[in-house]
Amino acid sequence: MGPVNWVAVMLAALAAAAVLWAFWRGRLPLWGYGLALIPAAMLGHALARIGAEKLAAKPQLYFMQSGGLALAIVLPALWLLALRSGGARGEALRDSAAFVLAYLAMGAVFYALG
Repeated sequence: MGPVNWVAVMLAALAAAAVLWAFWRGRLPLWGYGLALIPAAMLGHALARIGAEKLAAKPQLYFMQSGGLALAIVLPALWLLALRSGGARGEALRDSAAFVLAYLAMGAVFYALG
């Protein structure tokens, strides 16, 4: 396992928070950045476990890891919450798109700083 790129973690969290802020028209509280640090750190750890050599040989892994987390974990949780609370389908779709793009933005930051 290689070292976690903590600068990339911080910037990835900022990128994810910026995407969510844009989708939610400025209604993301400042502490939302702090919450974005959690998945950014997890993604940084996962990428460190893959290793720099493999990531250099297969850069698509940055986006497969980040997008995969969104599609396999975040979106089902969003939809289950929307179903349970009776939320609007359009709102759930918008939030889903926001989170997929936020996670892909995190992957792009790790790719750029990898």
